[in-house]
Amino acid sequence: MGIVAGLDSSPDFTRIVVCDADTGAVLKQGYAPHPVEGGGRASDVDPQAWLLSLGEAAGGGLLEGVQAIGVSSQQNAVVPLDAQGNTVRPAMAGGDKRAQVAAADLVDALGGREAWAQAVGCVPQAAQPVTKLRWLNKTEPDAALRTAVLLQAHDWLVWQLLGRPVRRTTDRGGASGTGYWSAATGAYRADLVELALGHQAMLPEVIGPSDAAGTTPEGLLISAGTGETMAAAFGLGIGLGDAVVSLGASGSVMAVHPEALVDNSGMITSLADATGMHLPVVTTLNAVRTLRGAAEMLGLSDLESLSDLAMKSTPGSHGLVLLPYLEGERTPNLPHTAGTLSGLRRESMKPEHLARAAFEGMLCGLADALDVLRGRGVEVRRVFLLGAAAELSAVQAAAPALFGAQVVVPQPADYAAIGAARQAAWALGVSQGTLDPRTPPMWQGPAAQVLEPGEELAVGQAVRQQYVSVREQTYPGAFR
Repeated sequence: MGIVAGLDSSPDFTRIVVCDADTGAVLKQGYAPHPVEGGGRASDVDPQAWLLSLGEAAGGGLLEGVQAIGVSSQQNAVVPLDAQGNTVRPAMAGGDKRAQVAAADLVDALGGREAWAQAVGCVPQAAQPVTKLRWLNKTEPDAALRTAVLLQAHDWLVWQLLGRPVRRTTDRGGASGTGYWSAATGAYRADLVELALGHQAMLPEVIGPSDAAGTTPEGLLISAGTGETMAAAFGLGIGLGDAVVSLGASGSVMAVHPEALVDNSGMITSLADATGMHLPVVTTLNAVRTLRGAAEMLGLSDLESLSDLAMKSTPGSHGLVLLPYLEGERTPNLPHTAGTLSGLRRESMKPEHLARAAFEGMLCGLADALDVLRGRGVEVRRVFLLGAAAELSAVQAAAPALFGAQVVVPQPADYAAIGAARQAAWALGVSQGTLDPRTPPMWQGPAAQVLEPGEELAVGQAVRQQYVSVREQTYPGAFR
């Protein structure tokens, strides 16, 4: 079939991979940081910075011979355009804390969390485009009034690559994160755009997973594009029975499911994936920040030292249980709580037991998030563990038994860019008549370590039960 490229425009940089369209083998790659004014990563970003770093990453003839490009980009960045297609103000990107009040306003304006869950499968959070539109309307009313078209980061990049055509497109994955498109119905809720922005705006056409957004003047096919989460899932090659646990400062658990899940509690965000399936996501506010806090408390300089110390303890941490709700928590919904350390006895008051309790508390919090999905009929046979902390021995020793599933730790790679390239290969194959529009190209899976729960399963489930008992005593009915 030839050669395809995937570009991932993350909050800080552009990464490009050039792949063999048949196998997915990475042939070459490019990288460039976004030029940042003032030296810091801000919530307001001139989208031209994304184009500049794209041009730099593609330098040296990187894209020679490429027949199709897929675009993945940071989610939640919204680009407001005027009627002529010019930016009204910088793109509103990232987890924008300015919009927290706007999120609460929107929840109330529609009649509560359940109303939002039913409407679009998620409850507004500060980072979401719909919430940023409300913030814009309230704080920059002139800019809001001039806003005629709404694009996300990957929509805008695709539109620029195609030479700014009249037709503007997006995909199901990206649209499902906006807060004004429903994965369950596959349709926009224009009334929610009006509720947030104060008036209607033009929205990009949602095209299918294997559709092309268009062809550049030079004849290069551009696929639909998608958000980073969906692109990474596609790049990893996850399918039914698979879940992905991401270990950042906060944590997230997502799984592939054949249908959209409507969750009135708001714990599940119902996203669409890049293949026509669904990606229900559950977020925890506390993951690696729990480990960093424990390391500081114990006077350790890094997480590797904390992991080594934890390995000197035993499963169950001698009865110590840490509920890691250091920043409050979303899963369960306890926004104003603090962390709890339970089970202090003279024999348990040792540094290694506290270190182990931090790892077990973090993983049990993520196991709670997995159980939210399992409780809604989502099958989880295999868990992909992502993030630098997935390499720590204490995480790898405890995760399979606590999650009750095989754990796969993929080698670090640019999975979002690879997923974008796979989407490009799909669109190219469909356009040439060599691939089915319902079946993506079969690419080789990532190199990975595979960890089985094995004989540790019973011990892990006992540790998990110890955690659940403390959580229920401290916050009875938190998951009801």
